[in-house]
Amino acid sequence: MTRNEDTGIELGFLLGLGFQLLIGEFTRRLDEAGYGDLRPAHGMAFQALKGPGATATELAERLGVTKQAAGQLVDDLEKRGYVRREPHPEGGRRKLVVLTRAANEHLAVAGGILHELEAELGTRVDLATLRGELTGLLRALNGDGDLPPLRPVWH
Repeated sequence: MTRNEDTGIELGFLLGLGFQLLIGEFTRRLDEAGYGDLRPAHGMAFQALKGPGATATELAERLGVTKQAAGQLVDDLEKRGYVRREPHPEGGRRKLVVLTRAANEHLAVAGGILHELEAELGTRVDLATLRGELTGLLRALNGDGDLPPLRPVWH
């Protein structure tokens, strides 16, 4: 497709394709780095749990999923050694889900891969302008407010 033909492509389609291609390459590189057992939704859970951790209910709210789905995700990640449940500092029956060293190592590797991808893309396009334009578009689509959280709606 030539540049002149590009102008007829719908914006939503272009944004979706860009996301699909970026996540696909990111996942491929994570697989090469030894993290083939993890998918983008796992990484989003890690992002939501960074720092002091969260309860499974809080994780569900942050990811925009049901409590049951968050509980299943926590169970799976705990079996894989990426999270652990600890007593909640406020007591009671609630448990705090926290990242293990393995999850933090994954986050460091994943962050490095994302930076590499951005650097490679930066040799082809003006990322500062693209980032600014996309941020403006997303704020407008969200009612000129803050950027909404990214929800794991893909598989």
